[in-house]
Amino acid sequence: MAKLPTYQQDHQTIIFKNSAREIQLTIITPEIIRVYENHSESGTSYAIEGDKQKPTDYRIIQKPDHYEISTSALTIKMDAAMHLDAYDSNNHPLIIDYRGSRTPLDRGIDEEHKKFVQEEGHNVPGADDQNNPHYFQVVKDLAADEQIYGLGDKTGYMNKRGYEYDDWNTDNPAPHLENFTRLYKSIPVIIGLKAGHPYGLFFDNPYRSHFDFGKENPDYYFYSAEDGNLNYYLIGGKTLKAVVTNYTYLTGRTPLPQKWTLGYQQSRWGYSASQKMVQGIVDKMQQSDLPFDAIHLDIDYMQGYRVFTWDDAAYAGNPKKFVTNLKNQGKKIVAIIDPGVKKDPGYKIYDQGIQNDYFVKDLQGKVYVNQVWPGDAVFPDFGRTAVQDWWGKNDQFLTDMGVAGIWNDMNEPASFQGEIPQDIVFSDHGRPSTHKKMHNVYGHNMAKATYEGVKRATGRRPFVITRAAYSGTQKYSTVWTGDNHSIWPHLQLLIPQLCNLGMSGFTFAGTDIGGFGSDTTPELLTRWIEAAIFSPLLRNHSAMGTRAQEPWAFGEPTLSIYRKFLKLRYRFIPYLYDLFARESKNGLPLMRPLVLNDENDPRVRNINDQYMVGDSVLVAPIVQPSQRKRLVYLPAGKWLDFWNHQEYDGQQDIVVDAPLDKLPLFIKKETILPWGPEVNQISETPDTTMTFNVYGDSGSYHHYQDNGLDFKYQQGEFNDYLINVDQDQVSVKLVHQGFQPVYQHVTVNLKNQSITLDYHSDTEDYK
Repeated sequence: MAKLPTYQQDHQTIIFKNSAREIQLTIITPEIIRVYENHSESGTSYAIEGDKQKPTDYRIIQKPDHYEISTSALTIKMDAAMHLDAYDSNNHPLIIDYRGSRTPLDRGIDEEHKKFVQEEGHNVPGADDQNNPHYFQVVKDLAADEQIYGLGDKTGYMNKRGYEYDDWNTDNPAPHLENFTRLYKSIPVIIGLKAGHPYGLFFDNPYRSHFDFGKENPDYYFYSAEDGNLNYYLIGGKTLKAVVTNYTYLTGRTPLPQKWTLGYQQSRWGYSASQKMVQGIVDKMQQSDLPFDAIHLDIDYMQGYRVFTWDDAAYAGNPKKFVTNLKNQGKKIVAIIDPGVKKDPGYKIYDQGIQNDYFVKDLQGKVYVNQVWPGDAVFPDFGRTAVQDWWGKNDQFLTDMGVAGIWNDMNEPASFQGEIPQDIVFSDHGRPSTHKKMHNVYGHNMAKATYEGVKRATGRRPFVITRAAYSGTQKYSTVWTGDNHSIWPHLQLLIPQLCNLGMSGFTFAGTDIGGFGSDTTPELLTRWIEAAIFSPLLRNHSAMGTRAQEPWAFGEPTLSIYRKFLKLRYRFIPYLYDLFARESKNGLPLMRPLVLNDENDPRVRNINDQYMVGDSVLVAPIVQPSQRKRLVYLPAGKWLDFWNHQEYDGQQDIVVDAPLDKLPLFIKKETILPWGPEVNQISETPDTTMTFNVYGDSGSYHHYQDNGLDFKYQQGEFNDYLINVDQDQVSVKLVHQGFQPVYQHVTVNLKNQSITLDYHSDTEDYK
């Protein structure tokens, strides 16, 4: 029998050694265990900030052929070969090291034929670069009944089994299809179900990496990286929800946003070329009775695409006055900012960066130059705190103008003259490093700099949008799925992309409604607004040169249907805001796959065309052209059709009529939901009344209220209302009162009557 490795303990870290390797297991919490092997790579995590370790009881037992390291939630077994196997508290296998050898897909293809295939323009799958001395891989057993979710907004379906992906942030404007292995974000977390038992795996390594979930061989999945340390986290939890909660405890949760950011936002590359164009869109939105809260300015508002400038001439010489006038109308401006700084002596941002040595350099110490929108451009070295602070202070140029949100784009970083070479010198927490390491966290660091700068400048909850991201960016920024296209496959992609983003910690996410590239059609735009109406970020955005896709662009009936669903969205905003308040504590997404709510139902594990909003709202959009009926799967429980209140038993498929103006929508019976007033924008003045609808005969619901703007809620300035309904008995209680004003009147709509309760300040009660 082979000799077991030796070990020593250092508090909650156990260090195992044999003649070839040293592996550290660190108990972070009972449900999270870190696996670490130093490959001579320095640096700390970008995803994980602060000390996440909790005092945790654990034990080590030596068996004849392995060790067992156990907490109350997980058991790790290590054998003589240092294989690591993770089990839950009931000894169900979760994450098991594969004992066999990999079988690369190019086996049997000789070098001559491989060359011919590559010359034809095809990719040849094969073994990883074993000649790279820094390369490493982790190979895990893949069970016959195992589903894998996560990885953020990769293309394809909810379940990633059978596919391969790369983490290397990439700006690719071509239509993203399921064979794309990489997009704008690197979020190396997987949320798995092995024979119905949930687990998580987070590989915290920013270098270029690869995932294969059984494409190469259905018996295993593997992760490989071209450099860096072996550094991953085994994450347990009794349910998939618990796994997501534990993962977001580790990497951070989306903070509570300003309430107005849940409103509709209109955008197009080209609007911002002049004040007249922007005002025209605002006026048309209002004339068309379309609820909306913000309009976005793309790169045209700047002076020659120079960041932190404004083309005053195109804005009547006074853009601040224009933005202020819109703000007085209740409409917000969100402005784009790219990382590329125009190489232009005399331009303040460029001069400051050169003077303070803030830009990345080549190996000879010369500032590196590539091209983006302004032409020759240089790139801030966001891996340094001083550069982040400088960038954040520059954001005040926009906030002083009255801009309400900042949209970070092109921050993979994208460049027009080929990809930035991997040996360009970037900083890693202030230490010299390379683009090879810092590429995947570049957008993350830019988002953090922006968030902190806006927070300092305004005191409000920053509204930051980023295209590129890494795990943990959700602490600082909203995301969208990048430059999609006006094609039906991208409407279909919306659901798995946003649901996997949610399971990967990115609660505040959306897609470009109608598609960014290519040309939409009336039917596609209509079905898109229906499908996306519950996505947390609700923005219509399109590219210059494409067909216009504002709600009125196709006349009727498109305009009326679009208006119908925008008005529906605003009715649901109090519910979405409640979900955000809960998410900030539990990390669970608003928009989620059915499997997250009920992993024990095999039917929901591979559903790609339905989603849940919280626990109680089921959305089944039409994502195929010319379809006017669809099959809807209802999970366990009883469900009510939102539109006609017809009741259905769960765990069955039903056929639903879906004419062009209908979104199949169901509410779980015995649910209470807040029902916002019919408004065309989110007011910064607190509501004094609230309505709740009861779906069924009884239920209980917690509702959250604060000022929707700043961080005072963190000091207790919020209200928590508990609404209870039992048949026709209704009660409303203020469980926590810290915010004024409270609702003066609360109306509860039952099946056959409405009951209004009034607030009595003397008793702090509703009667």
